[in-house]
Amino acid sequence: MRTESDKVRFEEIFVQYFSKVRSFAAILLKSEQEAEDVAQDIFVKLWEEPELWEGNLAKNYLYTMVKNSILNRIKRKKIESNYINHQINLQGSEELTEFEDPLNEMYREELQLLLKIALEQMPDKRREVFEMSRYQQLSNHEIAQKMNLSVRTVEQHIYLALKDLKKLILIAIFLMKF
Repeated sequence: MRTESDKVRFEEIFVQYFSKVRSFAAILLKSEQEAEDVAQDIFVKLWEEPELWEGNLAKNYLYTMVKNSILNRIKRKKIESNYINHQINLQGSEELTEFEDPLNEMYREELQLLLKIALEQMPDKRREVFEMSRYQQLSNHEIAQKMNLSVRTVEQHIYLALKDLKKLILIAIFLMKF
């Protein structure tokens, strides 16, 4: 149980460092939204592990936490993106091989249906950008030119689409386990 002095000390650390941590993360990520998430995650971890800040919190340690958190996010995003791309590519192949497990085939079909529903639920521009990127294999620059958008807007549409699909896939995986 934390004492009132622990809460006051943590609040002081939060006020002193939160904006600096968020700014540092924004520089590395080039995304205010993700930087906010990273900063919040770090301060949640600090709150949950008071031994990290109970004495004297080293500023360098805090920045190392930010760097490691960002590297972990990048790795996780790459894995998730590869998985989503793999599932999307599976959507195009309808053939069942003689060695494929029928239960896996059922899961694959359910996932494809969920992907189709998720794509239909997306705003039109986001869906269109995502489909051009993933199905037509166009670069962000090519999509930006075709749709008369900035490359940054295209990147944001793809980011949001992948974020939506990631949530969907995580829910599907969770439901498949139970």
